[in-house]
Amino acid sequence: MKNNKLRSVAVTILSALLCVVIGLVIGFAVLVGLSYASRSGSGAPFTFADVINDAYTKGFQRVLMGGWYGSGRVPRGIRSELAQAAPLIMTGLSVAFAFKTGLFNIGAAGQYAVGAFGALVCALVLKLPWYLCLIAAAVFGALWGAIPGIFKAYFNVNEVITAIMFNWIGLYGVNTILYGGGHGVMFNEKTSKTWAVAAKSSGSLIPDLKDLGANYIVRPATVGIFIAILIAVALWVILNKTTFGYELKACGFSKSAAKYAGINEKKNIILSMTISGALAGIGAGMYYLSDAAQWEPMVSTVLPAFGFDGISVALLASSHPLGTILSALFISHISTGGGFMDAMIFPPEIADVISGVIIYLCAFMMLFKNKIARLLSRKEKGGLH
Repeated sequence: MKNNKLRSVAVTILSALLCVVIGLVIGFAVLVGLSYASRSGSGAPFTFADVINDAYTKGFQRVLMGGWYGSGRVPRGIRSELAQAAPLIMTGLSVAFAFKTGLFNIGAAGQYAVGAFGALVCALVLKLPWYLCLIAAAVFGALWGAIPGIFKAYFNVNEVITAIMFNWIGLYGVNTILYGGGHGVMFNEKTSKTWAVAAKSSGSLIPDLKDLGANYIVRPATVGIFIAILIAVALWVILNKTTFGYELKACGFSKSAAKYAGINEKKNIILSMTISGALAGIGAGMYYLSDAAQWEPMVSTVLPAFGFDGISVALLASSHPLGTILSALFISHISTGGGFMDAMIFPPEIADVISGVIIYLCAFMMLFKNKIARLLSRKEKGGLH
């Protein structure tokens, strides 16, 4: 039994790695094409070796190095990479947790936006300590996540439809309140963004890694990355080692069977979406309370990318809470590296194309799993003979 479980984990990891490798190969091919187009457009003579060299040294190598590309003992890119990884882990957990319970939380982006609002109100207006601001972000996100859960549980409205609608309601509601007609207490007219948390309430900032003795890793990298990892571990324990987790997963497998077994399926659906919303809200709090960015209510007419990137993180991790840690770090690493590519040849969005291809390949992960499992079975049978 134990060997079968280990084998299943190994097959899942190998399948994910196969998706990553194929995605990187396709990404490099795209970079070669863009490099060739750039060389051709310049009119100067060139060889195919020049094209390959440009694609690798000015693009692919920098993507692979991610935040480590640059100068200094600890390049600034590492700080940015860690700052992005924390909310990515949380939104990935938000989607993965719902997946585990049979729900598709496509509303993580809206829950993230509302969670950011809760954190900013507590930081910029109430000037509360960072941990209370994070709790507020969780509560706001949880309330926004509970609404699709209630519609699903009591009216059987598909959570995808409700969540999509509430994504936009949440985003524009947050923008309207933060903007305040141009004179909102949280809106800085000079920058057209919300005030920086450091400028208004330094006590609301999440401690950075320098406070733990990592003198070269400072803001926006904070202890939030460790909090996110601890939450991921806690969720794994809840889902796999507790009665509550078993009931949630049972509802995900079959609501009718769970109801027949005496499980309150309506309560568990609402709880699942509420917890998912809280996780997305915490992710937003981690990002804005690290002073990595300020919310821009006048131009934030597109849903937060972190919300939808969470879907990518969950898919790449096969919805495993611990796997979301690695997949979030990987996607953050690739995205950060994309910003260092030679902009004269490669647009930074190419990094999103590479991660997008990898996520698309995750749709074929079951096929890869079956193929790898068969190969392992053949090798075992061959070894027996």
